Amino acid sequence: MSNIRITKQFTFETGHALYGYDGKCKNVHGHSYKLSVTVIGKPITDASNVKYGMVIDFTDLKKIVKEEIVDNFDHATVFNQNTPHVELAKELRDRDHHVILVDYQPTSENMVIDFADKIVKRLPKNINLFSLRLQETETSFAEWFASDN
Repeated sequence: MSNIRITKQFTFETGHALYGYDGKCKNVHGHSYKLSVTVIGKPITDASNVKYGMVIDFTDLKKIVKEEIVDNFDHATVFNQNTPHVELAKELRDRDHHVILVDYQPTSENMVIDFADKIVKRLPKNINLFSLRLQETETSFAEWFASDN
């Protein structure tokens, strides 16, 4: 049986700031992110299985990505926990804002690495993460491929 790749796309709104950056992105700002998640595996060949012919049910993939990424990052503000932005994070949290502190600079490149790690841990054993594409703007995106890692 052939390996097949399937892709599910997600959207979410997230704010961030890049501490120490020498351009406008040092300021708190947000993006309408588009995340494409591609997994690879063999379709189920057991005709008695309700998921016959599927690599993974899109609903199951959606559940994993929603729980690990979308539900956490949507309408959150992300800061590097090792910067003075933690003071701003505390202030925002005190005002009941959703803030995520990460141990990396919250660039698309680092976020896609973090997302890959979270998704891989939740996939069934017979399914592999093939790639992720995190689009930050209409013309800018970061990609993660299993074959490169």
